[in-house]
Amino acid sequence: MKILTVLTYYRPHTSGLTIYAERLARAFARRGHQVTVMTMQYEPSLPREETIDGVKIIRVPVAARVSKGVIAPSFGWVATKLVAQHDVVQLHLPQFDAPGVALRGRLFGKPAVLTYHCDLLLPRGAFNRFVNFVVNLMNNAAGIFSNHIVTYTQDYADNSPYLSRYASKLTPILPPVELPTPLPGAVEAFAYEHHVQERRPVIGMVTRFASEKGVEVLLDALPTILQKYPKAQVLYAGQHQNVMGEQAYFDRLIPRIREYESSGHWKFLGNLDPIQLAALYPNLDVLTVPSLNSTEAFGLVQIEAMMNGVPCVPSALPGVRQPVTMHGMGRVARIGDAADLAESILTVLNEPGKFKGDIESIKRSYDPDSVAQEYEKLFAKLMG
Repeated sequence: MKILTVLTYYRPHTSGLTIYAERLARAFARRGHQVTVMTMQYEPSLPREETIDGVKIIRVPVAARVSKGVIAPSFGWVATKLVAQHDVVQLHLPQFDAPGVALRGRLFGKPAVLTYHCDLLLPRGAFNRFVNFVVNLMNNAAGIFSNHIVTYTQDYADNSPYLSRYASKLTPILPPVELPTPLPGAVEAFAYEHHVQERRPVIGMVTRFASEKGVEVLLDALPTILQKYPKAQVLYAGQHQNVMGEQAYFDRLIPRIREYESSGHWKFLGNLDPIQLAALYPNLDVLTVPSLNSTEAFGLVQIEAMMNGVPCVPSALPGVRQPVTMHGMGRVARIGDAADLAESILTVLNEPGKFKGDIESIKRSYDPDSVAQEYEKLFAKLMG
């Protein structure tokens, strides 16, 4: 099968969406499919075309940026050529260009399947309201032109204004999650480098530094946590500097974070590759995902943590609450409620034995190969 995957940002850009797309594309390639990823050349230094792990990547040059989006004049021409050459088109939303690609699928008789990752809710402001309106308009057009839509969970679909419109062509498929085995001695070396045994318990956050991620909720919860555990520390993995569109948010919170850094209660780790993450997770006592709005639909890092026996404390957002709800490894906190987040984290830290799960079953459920099989069944059905 020739599969064309289309999305705005692909690796090396780091987000839950790009990681999902990369894992799925690699799984398709391992299973013998011809896989092409069409994406944007968001950094001029990135090659226009390359093949990684059996996946052909074609990057379309970018002429300008609008908020977190990009404008690429040659996108339509490249999309027309590639849709015609493939058997099925898989698009990752939110994506401004998705309607045109899905329409090309209709015109060429190639099934177009949307993988809907989250609703888009940009920060307040007249311009961002306009961007939200335009993206929602384009997403709705893509929903009309597409043959089918995939979402992570029925919980998120039931609470999404977008997905609820397309219930008749909706299929929940769990996201692909995998981590490599850590290198010999890597977990111990990580613990030594970051003084883990001296600074227990360890609370993890693994995400971009962005306003929807709820970093300030954890900051507000820390004083209560430190009353019970004076040596507790937060290890924050993910891009925290120069995040597109988030500089004002970073500038607002960084003075408070610097105070915790100076006392050893907070440490930024920067972007970690999968090998490094595999060494991080076993050193955590709990992972938190205190996200604030529906731009977070699941929180893949929760499954990565659970695969390493680490319980999680997410916010009660639809979809985000599902890993803990399904697997019992943690406790759900009220959205944006620092006091409840602190109480939930303390509950997990105080009684870790209550929050153990079936790790092998979790690994099987989210194995990229298993997820790719579910997509293959859907593709085959749509292709008749």
